[in-house]
Amino acid sequence: MKALIIGAGGVGTVVTQKIAANPVFTDVMLASRTKSKCDAVAATIGGDRVKTAQVDADSVPELCALFRSFQPDIVVNVALPYQDLTIMDACLECGCNYLDTANYEPKDEAHFEYSWQWAYQDRFKAAGLTAILGCGFDPGVTAIFTAYAAKHHFDEIHYLDIVDCNAGNHGMAFATNFNPEINIREVTQKGRYYQDGKWVVTEPHEIHRPLHYPGIGERESYVIYHEELESLVKNYPSIKRARFWMTFGQEYLTHLRVIQNIGMARIDPIIYNGVEIVPIQFLKAVLPDPKSLGANYHGQTSIGCRIRGIKDGKEHSYYIYNNCDHEQAFKETGTQAVSFTTGVPAALGASMWAKGLWRGAGVFNVEEFDPDPFLKELGEQGLPWHELFDTDIEVND
Repeated sequence: MKALIIGAGGVGTVVTQKIAANPVFTDVMLASRTKSKCDAVAATIGGDRVKTAQVDADSVPELCALFRSFQPDIVVNVALPYQDLTIMDACLECGCNYLDTANYEPKDEAHFEYSWQWAYQDRFKAAGLTAILGCGFDPGVTAIFTAYAAKHHFDEIHYLDIVDCNAGNHGMAFATNFNPEINIREVTQKGRYYQDGKWVVTEPHEIHRPLHYPGIGERESYVIYHEELESLVKNYPSIKRARFWMTFGQEYLTHLRVIQNIGMARIDPIIYNGVEIVPIQFLKAVLPDPKSLGANYHGQTSIGCRIRGIKDGKEHSYYIYNNCDHEQAFKETGTQAVSFTTGVPAALGASMWAKGLWRGAGVFNVEEFDPDPFLKELGEQGLPWHELFDTDIEVND
């Protein structure tokens, strides 16, 4: 099996290391806009295991030239969400299977939903190709956790709360844990959650409360919109309410407010000294590279699903989660835990496809596949998970 990874940031580094270590893949290539970044990742793996290439993921002809040259069986897209559709187009044109970690976003609008990618269903089905969407941690493992809960512990899931805590400290005054442009767009838009068949829209960070996280303690947590809610309420129609909670420190939120207030979060172009620039892209250029944060990062992330529902006519609660240590992630891969928790599931999802365990013609969200073989391997790959039954999950209202 041949795997081609597109994107050489922190997540791409982890994906490449994990795929290169997996004997199911005979040939591995890493490609990005900047070949020197790919070469640096390949050099850390050594042994000429990973080939590298330069490609502009915005260009279908460039992608197709690379695909036809390398002939990958599966393309793992960990580039920018803006590039999902061009990479999917190239996969269709060249007969390659596809996997990504985040759904498509248009460049000119801070908005994301699955409709653009779900629209590829018929074309992938007709081509006999598999497209796997959202195979990071959230989205990704959180949806697989939900599928596992539905398969083993519930007849009906009624309430789903996905909780994401980063209790790490990187020592910087302000930095984002993944691409700053995507991160800031994501957390500054209006909140949205699912309730009784409708989407409820809130002001940014309007709903918040302290939640306790295992091994970490209490952290203020905020309801934001996250894309896996969209597919989960579609695939589990018994869900009455679904929310996504994320922790933010007060210093981070203060910086975020200032960035918005002075116009640096704008995604529309402005003219500066006769040159057109996009403020948020300029901000990205001056902020620390998320890949550089790992060396000084301490603490843990904790991400999981808090679920209530019915089993054999009785109501039960269930909490399934993973804690990941920043220092351990850096020791293994040279990246921080946010990159690690996204990259490991992407590589494992590609392995599930390569082994024939996750296959099908069409476009799939990860919860549509059998969660058992994936979760059986997840701990071995460095992300052990834990279950708590019938405990206080703090989100009962």
